[in-house]
Amino acid sequence: MVIVDACTLHAGGGSPTAVFDDDPELTDAARRDLVRRAGTSHAAFVTAGDTSAVRFFTTQGELVNCGHGTIAAQAVLLTRRGVTAHRGGQRTGGRVIAVEAVRGTDGVEVWFDQGTVDLRPAEGFGGIVAALGLRPGEVGDEACVASPGTPRLLLPVRTTRVLAAIRPDLDRLAAESRRLGLLGCFVYAPGVAARTDVPGFTARMFAPAIGVAEDVVNANSTGCLAAHLAVLHGTGRIDVHQGAALGRPSLVHATATATAGGVTARVGGVAVVRG
Repeated sequence: MVIVDACTLHAGGGSPTAVFDDDPELTDAARRDLVRRAGTSHAAFVTAGDTSAVRFFTTQGELVNCGHGTIAAQAVLLTRRGVTAHRGGQRTGGRVIAVEAVRGTDGVEVWFDQGTVDLRPAEGFGGIVAALGLRPGEVGDEACVASPGTPRLLLPVRTTRVLAAIRPDLDRLAAESRRLGLLGCFVYAPGVAARTDVPGFTARMFAPAIGVAEDVVNANSTGCLAAHLAVLHGTGRIDVHQGAALGRPSLVHATATATAGGVTARVGGVAVVRG
């Protein structure tokens, strides 16, 4: 097992993610138990090869995909290969995604193609707003449900102060998420840009329905937000700060492009492999 801090900010913070060499003899129950023993919210189980196969688990079950888990897994694979850059594919959730990893001064920068993000208007999410302890006037007007494989609510709030003050009722939030068929809720607000030419946001991800009260980082949701904003405003490049509420400031990058087949996103972050 290797612990990786995924989506770090200036080589610090990031989401601690366990990366295991997968064993075909393991049961899924055993994989969930390994996540529990590792003490991380998520874990990646890797079968190395020309196209690596990666599965993702929390203590409650397997995920179709995991953005920061992908970044962690590819950082480990690059480190093991002893090279400075790699471009290839990763098989996850029944499909192959393009991945690219490059060693830099602050760690390994990884980008992956998220694929098409399905977007639809959000309906009936008042219970989630209430479970988050938000007042209607604190919520923006552009909420949507986005799915790169698993749907989640993208919920804008007016200010970073409102975002920081959220103290959710986790049991109620889990019940509402399950009722609506959602992974969880990605709450975001306009924030400080990490780069001068890219809009910046601050976000928190709550996913108690899958056993994660709050994610340090949710990279896939950042890609979803980039896709959503590209449709609304034509802005396809964003930086999102996450993790501050948990004492682990983190940063995720994303770009989104409108195509004939829908909006596709690409997501990136820097990972530090411990040890």
